[in-house]
Amino acid sequence: MESIFDKQVERYHTNCVKWDQLEELYGSKDLMGMWVADSDFACPQPLTDALVKRAQHGIFGYTYRPNYFFEAFIAWNQKRNNFFIKREWMTVTPGVVAAINWAVKVYTEPGDSIIVQPPVYYPFYAAVKNSGRKLLENTLIEKDGYYTMDLESLKAQITDRTKMIILCSPHNPIGRVWTKEELLALTKICVEHNIIIVSDEIHSDLIMPGYKHTSTATLSQEVADLTITCMAPSKTFNVAGLETAVAVIPNEKLRKPYIDFQNSIGIKMSNVFGIEAFIVAYTQCDDWLEKELAYIAANAKYMQEFVTQHLPGFKTSPLEGTYLMWLDCRCLKMTAKELDDFFVQKVKVALDGGDLFGVSGEGFMRFNLATPRANVKQVLLNLENAVKKLN
Repeated sequence: MESIFDKQVERYHTNCVKWDQLEELYGSKDLMGMWVADSDFACPQPLTDALVKRAQHGIFGYTYRPNYFFEAFIAWNQKRNNFFIKREWMTVTPGVVAAINWAVKVYTEPGDSIIVQPPVYYPFYAAVKNSGRKLLENTLIEKDGYYTMDLESLKAQITDRTKMIILCSPHNPIGRVWTKEELLALTKICVEHNIIIVSDEIHSDLIMPGYKHTSTATLSQEVADLTITCMAPSKTFNVAGLETAVAVIPNEKLRKPYIDFQNSIGIKMSNVFGIEAFIVAYTQCDDWLEKELAYIAANAKYMQEFVTQHLPGFKTSPLEGTYLMWLDCRCLKMTAKELDDFFVQKVKVALDGGDLFGVSGEGFMRFNLATPRANVKQVLLNLENAVKKLN
């Protein structure tokens, strides 16, 4: 039986970054768009209905966030993540990337070191470098496609100028959902050295069957006092364009300067449609999310089996969370540029090359599996044919 997620929604001519900018960014519009991390799934019907109803009102003036905006987020996190959040801990931002950049500016000074764990979401690098801070790369350990943290190396790298870690949890692009034990080991080091933890948990609702997300701030009071948790409905419900996210800051000593910074740059209101979508996503869309997760898990299974059976030498990392599959293409022995060109010119797909996520990502490609299965199948067949022609 056809799933609602099998439906091909035309996204061209909607000012869509993922599809309308293919020619500008990749040199051709005759490509499958599987790069930037938004999905090709239509939003849940209750969410769309709420936006239509709001649009029909016809006036979009100054808008505040009602109490039930915050209550929806609190109830959602309590139910799904066992994360008990107080209203006063929350501050609203235009997005998780903005929230991270603000944290860098508020809590560190030029010349301070900030830890990232490559291969990792590339805006983390920009947040550090564009602020004049020093990048401290604690590269993850990879063995047969499975990644773990290198905490012994991290301990050796820390100095008295190491002030922050930007943690990706779940991890983009490798698809790991860090276990509670892994997070406890990492945060123990942070507590010992008074290192602020900016925990990017934007993918925390996109957890595959058999895995469990642990919000960093739930580990202990000591950890919560050092943690800024960044969350949004944008990846989960495909509403990134509505630019509404939350930073959760339990420690008032950290929260006050953060809010003061927001006020100093005039960021106070939210997009009127973002408010509506946020509330409905977190109160009426549980069933839709469960179906989405099952569909993404099936896409991942399909890709993993195809790679094993038809693409010898290639390897997929286990997808524990997110909808992003990390494919090891090092068997092709291509440079990063050659690999990018191969996928664009021969496979006819736009992907994020692994080198974008750091030097340790060279030879890998990131696939966005939040798309109809027919698209996944077509790209994998193209890849198989392109590899055969190479050989």
